[in-house]
Amino acid sequence: MKAQIALAATVLSFAVCTSAYADRLADIKARGTLICATLTSSEPLGFQDPETRQVVGFDVDMCGAVAKQLGVKLEHKGVSVEARVPELALGRVDLVSAALGYTKERAEQIDFTSSHYQTPIKLIAHSNGGFNKVEDLAEKRISANKGSTPELFARRALPKATILTFQDTPAAFLALAQNKVQGLALSQPSGVRFVNESNGQYKFLDGSLAWEPTALGVKKNEPALLKAVNEALDKMEKSGEIDALWTKWFGPKTKFNIVREKKLTPISTFQS
Repeated sequence: MKAQIALAATVLSFAVCTSAYADRLADIKARGTLICATLTSSEPLGFQDPETRQVVGFDVDMCGAVAKQLGVKLEHKGVSVEARVPELALGRVDLVSAALGYTKERAEQIDFTSSHYQTPIKLIAHSNGGFNKVEDLAEKRISANKGSTPELFARRALPKATILTFQDTPAAFLALAQNKVQGLALSQPSGVRFVNESNGQYKFLDGSLAWEPTALGVKKNEPALLKAVNEALDKMEKSGEIDALWTKWFGPKTKFNIVREKKLTPISTFQS
């Protein structure tokens, strides 16, 4: 009798878990919307348009494109850098498209789609500060977004440096502008505008802290949703839609002028 009860409990548990795994995608389809989170102060990924006051950008368009592929409408949600993983883990959003770099530590908490682009993590410094390469800041003060991969990679690459963290990129940049730090760690796309718009006041240091694969985030144990989003990304890559969105926000007609060198890559490539 005890064995039968134990077996029944095991079967029930398996059934509940299996059902739960499929629920997220089913919920999205049922409600007709995809709740997708992006940053709101990181141009050109997710930032407020000064004219419309709406949050726009590459990540926002990626959210909309994936929602369209899933046959639902987009429900946009703003999120801070440090809240990206918790929002997913707590189930408050379905998908995160917010400069979400893959790391093994994060992969223990959330699942990652294929990487849709890869960029170097750079350091920005004052052009007249006497620093020329990443190693020159090995024992200096460096600012970064709290909970970001630039913070993580700065700590790894320059263990003797003092890393000061801030709630968003503008605040981290202000620390550099006010000489509270000697360098600012951030991804190349996020840093280009600070360099290009500074009239030569700031520059990228030679070298990089790391080369970061960026992907979309999905809550753990949602294989149906993860598969659906990966299939959507694959269709978007093959049709040229991801390239088109990249050109819109990062291409030669923008102030960023960054080439999307690396295309859609399975996340398993970075897990070894």
